[in-house]
Amino acid sequence: MLAASRDPVVAIATAPGRGGVGIVRVSGRGLTPFVQALLGRLLTPREATYLPFADAAGQPIDHGLALWFPGPNSYTGEDVLELQGHGGPVVLQLLVARCLEAARDVLPALRVARAGEFTERAFLNDKLDLAQAEAVADLIDASTEAAARSASRSLAGVFSGRIHALRDALVNLRMLVEATLDFPEEDIDFLQKADAAGQMRRLREALLAVLAQATQGALLRDGLQVVIAGQPNAGKSSLLNALAGAELAIVTPVAGTTRDVVQQTIQIEGVPLHVVDTAGLRDSPDVDEVEKIGIERAWGRIRQADVVLFLHDLTRCDAAAYQQADEVIATSLALAVGAGVPVLHVWNKLDQCPAAGIDLQGGLAISARQGEGLEALRQRLLAIAGWQQPGDGLFMARTRHLQALHRVDAHLAQADALLACRADHLDLLAEELRLAQRALGEITGEFTADDLLGEIFSRFCIGK
Repeated sequence: MLAASRDPVVAIATAPGRGGVGIVRVSGRGLTPFVQALLGRLLTPREATYLPFADAAGQPIDHGLALWFPGPNSYTGEDVLELQGHGGPVVLQLLVARCLEAARDVLPALRVARAGEFTERAFLNDKLDLAQAEAVADLIDASTEAAARSASRSLAGVFSGRIHALRDALVNLRMLVEATLDFPEEDIDFLQKADAAGQMRRLREALLAVLAQATQGALLRDGLQVVIAGQPNAGKSSLLNALAGAELAIVTPVAGTTRDVVQQTIQIEGVPLHVVDTAGLRDSPDVDEVEKIGIERAWGRIRQADVVLFLHDLTRCDAAAYQQADEVIATSLALAVGAGVPVLHVWNKLDQCPAAGIDLQGGLAISARQGEGLEALRQRLLAIAGWQQPGDGLFMARTRHLQALHRVDAHLAQADALLACRADHLDLLAEELRLAQRALGEITGEFTADDLLGEIFSRFCIGK
């Protein structure tokens, strides 16, 4: 990967499709001869120049702006040329082809960039750390305003700054332990004199604070998979429509109307919730082959859920057959989702039947048709997700960041226990601190395997 990153690359940097403006970007080292060959002139750095983009015969392909950023003062840290023309896909492809053609004699290694390669080069050339590079993709993919703002803070280095602060405190603690190991004959207790136990306590407290914010940031990025399940005609489709504020799913009194999965992403206080309406769960001879497939897909989505809304029908809760079917579904849900996924009981049709005397099992009574109780349901979903009203410093995070922070916490917990033993286990203490620092370094890319880098950047869009 590192060898391939030395090749100059070209790609369309704007999204596929038609638009008013389209950008073709070239990045590499020593691009000056290429700029001369392509444009017939040199450009003033960081100054927009309007000129024709001509083909090999001198006929204009387009007219637009050319921007020249000599390295290292560029996005990638290399020489970067941007051609800003009209955003037609044919025009942009012609410009890419013209770049490759003009490079044959002066820049023969020029090739089309891989997905995410421009940002990958920015990381490899120390223009961004890995957490900031990932924030670029998160900012592009943000589905809510809160997610976009959090990704922007990560891109600006807020998350990385918190990680670097943890690393500095950890390095200082490692220095004390190493000094004690290096000078065992000295009559000096470096650890006690420097209050190593107090430093460890403060480090772990700071880590937990970062982990709490990272958990919030990961929720903003990934959202919550909410699956609505229950018997036919309990009002699942009505609830989806009510939460989404649109008629997305067909609602009829006919059992089995929903035959497939219907999903809509909504946001509550900036948190994206991916709400899934599923086919009614039942075991009846009236179920045809199409509905059976819908029920199988419903169970598949239930197994992938972060939270399940088990919807009950208040108008039928006194019927023995309905109660028995609900009990069967409840047992099956417990087996399908496991202990870690909450099942929230929601009692629908409050507008038709009062909930007095009904055991809500810790759930809520609502009317999907009238909207009663929906705000309480939204707040309960946020509470289940662990969402807390964020401050201005919330940053974006990913699952791998949370995993790394949990490993740091585990290593520090071991180190804290060893620290209490003093000189008996100093070598093990030093190793636990080293592993904790390594786990922190994985977040910013200080210690990162090439295969992980390939996986991260391959998920970027082409041209970024």
